Amino acid sequence: MAFAKRIILFLLLNFLVVLMISILLNVLHIQPYLQKHGLDVRSLLEFCLVWGMGGAFISLALSRIMAKWMMGVRVIDPHTHNTEERKLVDMVYSLAREANLSSMPQVGIFNSNEPNAFATGPMQSRSLVAVSSSLLERMSPGDLRGVLGHEISHIANGDMVTMTLLQGVVNAFVMFLSRLLAYTLSGLGRSREERGSYTSFMLFTQLFQIVFMILGSLLLCAYSRYREFRADTGGAQLAGRENMIGALRTLQSFQKIHDPRTDNEAVAAFKISRPSKKGFTYLFATHPPLEERIHRLQQS
Repeated sequence: MAFAKRIILFLLLNFLVVLMISILLNVLHIQPYLQKHGLDVRSLLEFCLVWGMGGAFISLALSRIMAKWMMGVRVIDPHTHNTEERKLVDMVYSLAREANLSSMPQVGIFNSNEPNAFATGPMQSRSLVAVSSSLLERMSPGDLRGVLGHEISHIANGDMVTMTLLQGVVNAFVMFLSRLLAYTLSGLGRSREERGSYTSFMLFTQLFQIVFMILGSLLLCAYSRYREFRADTGGAQLAGRENMIGALRTLQSFQKIHDPRTDNEAVAAFKISRPSKKGFTYLFATHPPLEERIHRLQQS
């Protein structure tokens, strides 16, 4: 049932992206980039920018809603009379004020056996901090404060928007360069066998997109790891260095517990931790190993 829900939400999100970008292309009167006289580079650039940046920002705009649906997040009423929920909300608000946030984020809880937390949302005024039920049960108040400080730092640093901008630029670059090279190598526009040339163009486009997206992923993951170190530093400043180190150590002790639902991109990139990768696969890791993060905090 949960898997079917994720599939439906994934298809719905992609349908909305395609629909909204198609409308935007018409509104901006962007012409097809393949024309009788050849390749219209300006139209190609406009097309790639709209698709690359538009898709990224539509996903960002829907990130808070999608995270709630995907993870079943229950948003806590800021005026709740539940003692435990009240403590959680007060802790988040206290850290948000220390971070000089102009608006308080929504605070939510989701059921999961994996001790974890994440922050998401299109902007500071529409952000969400969500913690798992397991994290609340297993963590001390000091460690919990460290986790929440880390997530508030993501919001204060504008990491969601920065990652979206970077993702949009990478998307646009991949689309533009792959089509430009495919057009050059396929001979489209020079060959009399237009159907065969167009087929070659499409095959080259797909091939180059795969190659360039892999290269782009290396850049995105490298920035994501830097962002995690920065959020750890921010969490240490807000919650105290020992609390931040204690939080990471607690997460380290439960690292083998994994909830696959949190692998969704609306959530995974802004979780406080993910399973460590070693060797070559480390280049594609969005989070540094917890032991490295602890070591950096100890040395700071």
